[in-house]
Amino acid sequence: MLTKIEKATYVILAAFFAVSVYFGITDEKFFNDVITTEDGVVEYGTAVFLFLIAALSAYRLYTLGKHKSFTWKLGVLAFVLLFIFGAGEEISWGQRIFGIESSEYFLENNAQKETNLHNLVVGGKKVNKVIFSQLLMVIMVIYLIVTPILYRKKQWVRDLMDRFAVPVVQWHHTIAFLVCTALVSIIPAERKWEIYELAFGVIFLLIFLNPLNKAIFKRS
Repeated sequence: MLTKIEKATYVILAAFFAVSVYFGITDEKFFNDVITTEDGVVEYGTAVFLFLIAALSAYRLYTLGKHKSFTWKLGVLAFVLLFIFGAGEEISWGQRIFGIESSEYFLENNAQKETNLHNLVVGGKKVNKVIFSQLLMVIMVIYLIVTPILYRKKQWVRDLMDRFAVPVVQWHHTIAFLVCTALVSIIPAERKWEIYELAFGVIFLLIFLNPLNKAIFKRS
């Protein structure tokens, strides 16, 4: 059963994707220069949602940590750091917001001359393509499809996920990701991955708010 927040979020996300797919196919210039423009609503929206996940995790660590095991706290802390990193990378750690110039290293080795890691070029290869695309895709498949199946069937997987406070997706989260992936794949516009990143932030926030193993975020 979907919560009211989940229902409302999916409706808004569906409306956003309907508009994005339409303009991504019929008017690539408007899609690239307005909807997904650099430093626009979509990019900053992604950073906000990632930061909200980090904030939620930090709140849980603060309010529940004293009642939980060391591994639980370690897992939650890891998510705090991971999503802060993701939010920071999304907006190049605020360098354009605050008008900070990139250092010489990033000017020479970053594909966009920005202060972030995902656009670094190492050995002629863009880190974003090798790590943040290919590796992340493998991790997402394991997390969204393999893990929830094993969690339901294998006790050791349940113990491992719960011990380290890893939120396990519900099937509607997986379906939402697959639908978003299919829709993004049909958009020819260059900056289509910006809306995919926003969907990532939105759906992951829903996962962290209401995972399959939500009991791990209750005081025991």
